[in-house]
Amino acid sequence: VGLDRMLEVKTLRRKLTELAARRVSQDFGRALARRRVAERGQMMGLLYIDGHVRAYHGKHDIAKGYLTRTRLAVPATTDYWVNDGAGDPLLVVTAEANAAMTRMLEPILAEARRLLGSGRRATVVLDRGGWSPKRFAKLLALDCDLLTCRKGHVPRVAEKRFVLRQATLDGHAVEYLLFDQPVRFLKGKLRLRQVTRRTESGHQTPILTSRRELPDIEVAYRMFERWRQEHFFKYLRQEYLLDALTDHQVEPDDPQRSVPNPARKAVDQELHKARTRVDKIKETDGAMMLDPLQGGRLTGRGLDAAQKSIRRELDEANDQVETLRAQQKSLPVRVPLIQARPNQELVKLSTGRKHLTNVLKLVAYQIESDLVNLLRPHYART
Repeated sequence: VGLDRMLEVKTLRRKLTELAARRVSQDFGRALARRRVAERGQMMGLLYIDGHVRAYHGKHDIAKGYLTRTRLAVPATTDYWVNDGAGDPLLVVTAEANAAMTRMLEPILAEARRLLGSGRRATVVLDRGGWSPKRFAKLLALDCDLLTCRKGHVPRVAEKRFVLRQATLDGHAVEYLLFDQPVRFLKGKLRLRQVTRRTESGHQTPILTSRRELPDIEVAYRMFERWRQEHFFKYLRQEYLLDALTDHQVEPDDPQRSVPNPARKAVDQELHKARTRVDKIKETDGAMMLDPLQGGRLTGRGLDAAQKSIRRELDEANDQVETLRAQQKSLPVRVPLIQARPNQELVKLSTGRKHLTNVLKLVAYQIESDLVNLLRPHYART
């Protein structure tokens, strides 16, 4: 660090291997995060949390993750990043076997709470991938506030109920059409606030928060500022090779780790095909009933014979659906990894060197961001 020349690649790899072998990269990351909190405490009121999926194209068979860019489930590793209110990275956590945001939220927040200290309340900003009212209730119990977009079907708000709000936030003129209302989940046990934004095209975005004192326009603004984190991921992928594989090492996976049952997945697929077949037979039967009314050729005995054939086919298809449903119920939804993949290699990508390089990239980005903040007053377009 601080040299006027770059290390040779083999030297860099050797040093990374030596540092990773000490198994202190997690502690190193926490120490840097504590220092960042001490220096920029005013930016820790908002914490943006999101996952980044790194695709793997090697020979080993590892757990799959959903890659948004390709809209496919591919072998991958998921890292969850915590960014502060300015969008700068604070902490990175590698998920075990691509665990979903809903499962990773509690351990990530527990880590963040230790960094922030007791008596300090932070607002956690999530995308729809973290949607889970039960997890939200636990999040509030951890002395955190919530800001996220509502997932699923939401009743539309009448156009006349929206109010134009205007403000200047972070030096930007902001203008939204908003409607503010209280909402309840978990049979009334979880009470939140919903701020709905309406665009000129009529699209409505419902935003949920536990922050009742925050102006509605700031609720919407902070939610849409989540794109800072998306821009951060894009920048690191392009400039810092965030998705690069730092080594080809693997380590044993937990044989008792719970995974989806592959046997049940096969039955689910067959059941879907059987139900689709039932629907098609019903469509054919309905069209046959309408055929005489529309001047078709089937009448009298011909129509009766055709209908009997269709009904027999429908009965057989329904019997197949019931058989598959019974088979589905007899199979557990999740099983241990060793049961799902018997006599196979149970490995995952080594996390030591990759986590260390993630932390170093995190620090480099922080330095760049701090330099930009120093230059901003002197350059109009910084």
